[in-house]
Amino acid sequence: MTYLSGFDIGGTKCSVSVGRQEAEGTLTILAKERFPTPHEPEEALTIMMNVLEQLLQQLHLPGVEAIGISCGSPLNSELGLVHSPPNLPHWNGIDVVSPVKQRFRVPVGLQNDANACALSEWRWGAGRGTKNMLFLTFGTGMGAGLILNGRLYTGTNDLAGEIGHIRLEHDGPVGYGKAGSFEGFCSGGGIARLAATHAEAVLNAGGTTSFCSDKEQLASITAQSVGEAAQDGDPTALKVFHLVGEELGRGLSVLVDILNPEMIVIGSIYGRQQKLLEPVALEVLKREALPGALSVCKVVPAALGERVGDYAGLSVAMHALSMLADAETVNPR
Repeated sequence: MTYLSGFDIGGTKCSVSVGRQEAEGTLTILAKERFPTPHEPEEALTIMMNVLEQLLQQLHLPGVEAIGISCGSPLNSELGLVHSPPNLPHWNGIDVVSPVKQRFRVPVGLQNDANACALSEWRWGAGRGTKNMLFLTFGTGMGAGLILNGRLYTGTNDLAGEIGHIRLEHDGPVGYGKAGSFEGFCSGGGIARLAATHAEAVLNAGGTTSFCSDKEQLASITAQSVGEAAQDGDPTALKVFHLVGEELGRGLSVLVDILNPEMIVIGSIYGRQQKLLEPVALEVLKREALPGALSVCKVVPAALGERVGDYAGLSVAMHALSMLADAETVNPR
């Protein structure tokens, strides 16, 4: 068995976890602790390292074999640098790997959160056993982690998988700085903005919706409130999710045609609203994608569900060990 640790750095919270990888490939999370993200990066790193030592003491473990760090993009995974993610504007060019490596003397890896979740679903979730798998975040934003030919593909400078930037329509909700983008239609913020536009039109026509009864509520609409209204049969909410499903299918067809995966795993909102989104998305996907490519591809919700983030840093730690083993195979000592 292999003991690992994961650090997850978020805009509001950080977490430290310790897990045990069993010989048969399953992972058990032994301990996890969260705390609010400090303003200063150095303080956050110090707290995470101190927390890991405390967890190891509580578990009576001498150490871990690798540590993985999951954080938002942009970043440089090779150099271990975080470059001012939108939710961490003060983390500009921060080296998060070297201090951890120096203190614990084990391999340390860094990946963006989409890649980390992709590795999690590939190793321990829906994508286990696949060779070509894509993971779509579909949460606050829309990004992807790509497992191609049995390896994580990060691109030339860690920008592979930024599918939220793809423009699906000439106009539409703004996401990733672009109107009509994949993220504009298929993200929590995008759904809320799309619903606000439709709700305002209904209110102007003298109607109402169950998730917005007057214009003062337009700014407080959330993807969750629209989803709940759609599940209860609200016509406007259903119309919004039908449109989101169509755009999801259109975006998926691009990925199927270009990357020819055997599985696309979709997280967060897709799992919560699968009954609303899946039939529409698959109908569009069937119409738009190459039949041969679609015939070998399954589209499924994340098996780890809302827990996928708990495994993120741990999957990066496992990835760091795998990369080290590959390097030693090519260049044996």
